[in-house]
Amino acid sequence: MAFGRLERSAGTQPMSDINMTPLIDVMLVLLVIFMITAPLMSSSLKLDLPKTAGAKPTDAGQYVTVAVSPKGQLYWGDDAVSAEQLKLRVREAALRNPAMEVQLRADQSVPYGRIAELIGVVQDGGLTRIGFVTEGLAPTKP
Repeated sequence: MAFGRLERSAGTQPMSDINMTPLIDVMLVLLVIFMITAPLMSSSLKLDLPKTAGAKPTDAGQYVTVAVSPKGQLYWGDDAVSAEQLKLRVREAALRNPAMEVQLRADQSVPYGRIAELIGVVQDGGLTRIGFVTEGLAPTKP
């Protein structure tokens, strides 16, 4: 006398679904890594910007960044340029959008005369909105 079923089971079937959990975990980790490192990669030019308490972020829609290194080298964004190349790029930007803002980043060791020359070049090129990029002061503890 046999107890149980008379038919035999076919055994375990292979799983035909892809397990998405590891893929999603890896993608979320990569997303977090990119979110953390993206702001750090915004500028490769290291400047010691002046520190001020009145620094407020701008609401300019379109802007270009012009920088002056401690050695006096000019940069358009992250590209090193000569004074003549800067003039050409400013004129091109002014032709595209005359209301574009120039964000000037200058090391605090750069002489004032060099900054004044740079402002003159930008204004001669046709852009009149110039913003000075600074660092905010560290909050003081009461």
